[in-house]
Amino acid sequence: MLRHCANGFGALALSALSQDRGYGALKRGLSMAPQQPHAKRRAKNVIFLYMDGGVSQVDSFDPKPILDKEHGQPFRPKMEATQFDNIGTVFKSHWDFHQYGQSGLPVSDLFPHIATRMDDICVVRSMTAGFSEHNQANFFLHSGFSQQGRPSMGAWVGYGLGSECNNLPGFVVLNGGLIPSGGIDNFGSGFLPASYQGTLFRAGETPLANVQPLEAKPLIQNRKLALLRRLDQGVVERMGQVDQLESAIANYEMAYRMQAAVPELVDLKGETEATKKLYGCDAEYEQTRLYAVQCLLARRMVEKGVRFVELTCPRIKGADRWDAHNNIKANHGNNARAVDQPIAGLLTDLKARGLLDETLVVFAGEFGRTPFAQGSTGRDHNPFGFTVWLAGGGIKGGMAYGATDEYGYRTVENRVEIHDLHATMLHLLGMDHKRLTYRFDGRDMRLTDVHGHIVHDIIHA
Repeated sequence: MLRHCANGFGALALSALSQDRGYGALKRGLSMAPQQPHAKRRAKNVIFLYMDGGVSQVDSFDPKPILDKEHGQPFRPKMEATQFDNIGTVFKSHWDFHQYGQSGLPVSDLFPHIATRMDDICVVRSMTAGFSEHNQANFFLHSGFSQQGRPSMGAWVGYGLGSECNNLPGFVVLNGGLIPSGGIDNFGSGFLPASYQGTLFRAGETPLANVQPLEAKPLIQNRKLALLRRLDQGVVERMGQVDQLESAIANYEMAYRMQAAVPELVDLKGETEATKKLYGCDAEYEQTRLYAVQCLLARRMVEKGVRFVELTCPRIKGADRWDAHNNIKANHGNNARAVDQPIAGLLTDLKARGLLDETLVVFAGEFGRTPFAQGSTGRDHNPFGFTVWLAGGGIKGGMAYGATDEYGYRTVENRVEIHDLHATMLHLLGMDHKRLTYRFDGRDMRLTDVHGHIVHDIIHA
């Protein structure tokens, strides 16, 4: 009996494997199956903490004592054109700086919780951006190109590495209430297959509309899905491979699997009270509680293998993102109050669970802000020198890299561009940014275009 049935056992196994995305479609670009990286990787996942509007570097992680000394005086260095041409005098920070951790890195009182994690953080003080207007700068930060229509970095990561999660998308955007200027194209797949675009989740118990099935019985839904598959397959056989159709089929199947996965994902009952308190889920400030849930969900997502998670900022009445054109004290104070404890909790929790080593956390906005006032109480956009920070995933903690001038206006040491940031992120994920390409419009496109240098000095050997 075994001799006669041997071939049948193999066929049964092959039939099952062919339905698994990890075996049924291995070619990059046609599947979300996990892909082999180009080289040894330090990180498996990315959590991108997007600080919408631009955090002021001189009020957060790049102290400049001269601003205190010359406060209220005319700004002496040569000025670049500003976004709103409402130039005031030298403007000191409202927050004092102190040194933290064994590294002694300075952080302002704006971020008292993140300050306790500085030995895990690399502060890059020499970031530059090519654009000072929000839409272009956001597209540039997210896609490496200043106009809409290019794939977001999350889509590129999914295209290059696939996903290790069967039941959730590879690229998820946790929407705290603010979609960046430029809209959802910041999270799009561009010319890549549509299955790589970001999926927007709301923070809370109902992150997605229609996640609960409408059918009374699973059998009815399964029959409907089987019919859809047969109809779609017939169109594919007649028309050949069409991205929109194949991606729609993949999305139907993913949506079906998410019906079971999403309710379990957002159910925080299994988290201890100590963990929820660590993130700030019990905070007095509503926006802190909202962002705490986002950060906690981000950790749960990377645990399940979601490749790229982006968090947007919570909506704060009267704060207008981090875009502090006036009353920076209230603007930055309220925004920091919302995100500070949850981010520190996320870093602490990831490290305690052994996840920080394989999870790259990036904190960045599209540009910084001027060291002189806009009017008398705000700061204008400044793409010429600002701060981002990275942690985990092979990054050296407890260090500062690069420098701005004595006013915090222009980068003067170890200039880092957005393309360099992208190249470094891909490198930590095991991807060669020059080899991660997609043929479109007659050329091999890539996230870093024809630019980008890996910042090796901030990476562990």
